[in-house]
Amino acid sequence: MYIKVKIIAGARKELVEKVSDDHYNISVKQKAENNNANTRLLEIMHKEYPNSIIRLISGHHSPSKIISIDAH
Repeated sequence: MYIKVKIIAGARKELVEKVSDDHYNISVKQKAENNNANTRLLEIMHKEYPNSIIRLISGHHSPSKIISIDAH
């Protein structure tokens, strides 16, 4: 399953907003440097989808990302 994520890096507080089944808006405190925001995004998505393999497919350097979730 693919999910679209719009991420805001460097926010004052973390916020996870589920827009639809396949679209999230997520704010993280980490800045978009040294892959910190992407790492925190994957940690948050692991909480939403435990026991799943989660990979960042596209948008490594963009606020709009597509992630893949493979449930076991």
